[in-house]
Amino acid sequence: MSVDGDEIKEIHGPDHPESVGWTKSQKMELFADPDNPLTLEAGWVIGPIESEYETYGKLNDSASNAVLICHALTGDAHAAGWDSNPVGPLREYRKKKPGWWDTMIGPGKAIDTSRFFVICINVLGSCYGSTGPSSVNPETGQPWGLRFPVVTVGDWARVQMELLTRLGIYRLRAVIGGSMGGQIGLEMALAYPDRVRSMAILSAGHRVTTQGLAFNAVGRHAIINDPNFKSGDYYLGPPPLSGLAAARMMAQITYLSEESMGNKFGRRLRGKDSPDFTLTGIEFEMESYLNHQAESFVARYDANSYLYITRAMDYYEAAEKWGSGDLAKTAARIKAKTMVVSFSSDWLFPPELCRELVSAMCLAGCPVSYVNIPSRYGHDAFLVETEAVRRLIRIFLKD
Repeated sequence: MSVDGDEIKEIHGPDHPESVGWTKSQKMELFADPDNPLTLEAGWVIGPIESEYETYGKLNDSASNAVLICHALTGDAHAAGWDSNPVGPLREYRKKKPGWWDTMIGPGKAIDTSRFFVICINVLGSCYGSTGPSSVNPETGQPWGLRFPVVTVGDWARVQMELLTRLGIYRLRAVIGGSMGGQIGLEMALAYPDRVRSMAILSAGHRVTTQGLAFNAVGRHAIINDPNFKSGDYYLGPPPLSGLAAARMMAQITYLSEESMGNKFGRRLRGKDSPDFTLTGIEFEMESYLNHQAESFVARYDANSYLYITRAMDYYEAAEKWGSGDLAKTAARIKAKTMVVSFSSDWLFPPELCRELVSAMCLAGCPVSYVNIPSRYGHDAFLVETEAVRRLIRIFLKD
């Protein structure tokens, strides 16, 4: 997911009546009981762990108005408002921009914080506050690196449900997620059907396509083969910035579409009328954009986290996990009212993949609605097509 929102022009300052204002992330320690640690799907055991989260609005007396927002690949818990105390690698980034879905969350907005108690939780394995490979292993006093256990979408769902339970929330009014966040939302509805009343999945599906697997593999290859990677133990020296930059550039291409790239950049040269005929310099506007995205990203993200999170996305296959390969059998577990939204130019989670899930839910008799939004913005459309998404979410949450 691109959290830069290049096409998003609407930004509300902290004093705007539709902004949640100044926010502050919180952390919760989970699975601290040595007799009850977190057993991961891959078999590893870990505990205690920390989960970073933010909340907006007020939980009602019956705890029935909670809406969980699940972030995408490189997202974090800061979904709305302005960080009152930005620290760490996101410090400079958060000073300039509100939360990554600020256009959707706030008083009077589609996810109305005057009605709902909104929570966003950073996933296990991230570098944005939750325990991950850059965290200190309490047994060694050193960063985990690649000794951190492999995590899955199922693990993320379990950790987030544990945190919600600790907040006194048993049943979610809704879970909403785009891209990887949609995978987490789907897994929650499958693993905890009685705890999810409704679910909105945007630009996501029950698995990653083969092409998606390929893109992720190339990104990981670039990181692992960076000379500074050092088998993941780079925290006391220079990080593998070149590999991470290449991974980001590859991913950024997949977030866009040919039409959006053509409209925005075309074949325009960068600051000149004729080429320099160089093999190593930047010639085209498209190259300059990718370089900018890479430089911004490597300043705030950890390469090891990129490996862990993309691999977790790759592993997720809902039908194999819950229905022995039968997607309709899998869908029959879902009790939540569901809305699936795809975008016409998305090539990471294309409309045909989304329709597979919708068709399976129809066969299983699940209450589901489906919308395919014509868009030129590719996978990033769920962040960029704010008016269309806002209308759909507002209607979805209306009752």
